[in-house]
Amino acid sequence: MPEMPHVTFAAGSGHLDRAAHLRDVADDFLRHRRAALLPLFHGKILIDLEEPAPRLGWVPPLPEYLEEATEAPVFLGLSDGTPCFAADFTAMETDVAERLFCDGAKFIDLRSIAGELRAASASIAAVAKGLLNWHETHPFCARCGGRTTPDHGGWRRRCEDCGAVHFPRTDPVVIMLVVHEDSVLLGRQAQFPPGIYSLLAGFMEPGETVEDAVRRETKEETAVQVGRVGYLGCQPWPFPSNLMLGCWAEAETTDIRVDPEELEDAQWITRAKMQVILEGKHPRIKAPRKDAIARAILTDWVQGDLSIG
Repeated sequence: MPEMPHVTFAAGSGHLDRAAHLRDVADDFLRHRRAALLPLFHGKILIDLEEPAPRLGWVPPLPEYLEEATEAPVFLGLSDGTPCFAADFTAMETDVAERLFCDGAKFIDLRSIAGELRAASASIAAVAKGLLNWHETHPFCARCGGRTTPDHGGWRRRCEDCGAVHFPRTDPVVIMLVVHEDSVLLGRQAQFPPGIYSLLAGFMEPGETVEDAVRRETKEETAVQVGRVGYLGCQPWPFPSNLMLGCWAEAETTDIRVDPEELEDAQWITRAKMQVILEGKHPRIKAPRKDAIARAILTDWVQGDLSIG
């Protein structure tokens, strides 16, 4: 399968050793002389702003920090031999969090800063963001309703009452470059920022293949029938825990009937017109955000860099 290392959050391979074999003894690595902790506060990540370019705001996992964390820190893995952890400090008062962590740094929404981080840093931040969000939203057991606590270095939760073990979830989403001759099918959702059009996308359903999900979502949203489908690459999207599966799809029909519950509009865009949109020169239509896999796929398609067929 192809890889898309130029896609934001997709450069984790080779930059972070998740070291699953160390998770049961992760607490021992908190005392490692090089151990590093990435704090999160109300979903925002600590970013060091003192360097010319923003970078992750790593701090040492000191006891005075850890005792203020909402739960035990999660073990992200090893980065160049450094044990990396992340912890949520939302339970702290804002002034306390700022006093502890914000000397030359600031808690920033990852969406707004990811494109400015080094590729490896953005990928590590995605791991931290996705994992801590899962912990925040799964404090109770889905089987018996009992309280759950972090286990295995933060990579699972265990119910205190029935002993059930729960694992982080990732929701697969297909996002497709639907093409017909020299045009691509773009759609616009009502909640998009003004002028933004993007590739069609949708969640996969139980018992469904990637190919069938692409065909179903395209038909449901636009009534366009799709034939052949192929895989392009993927993007972890930690808002909150999706895996965007980039695909190409060959349209067999071109008539569009938009489902108003899904899309506000959809239209075929020629390659030449898409180039203008990507350059920001179109008077009405804007391209997807730069850190989205849709932008990368459309850019590669316009440049002729995709293997389709």
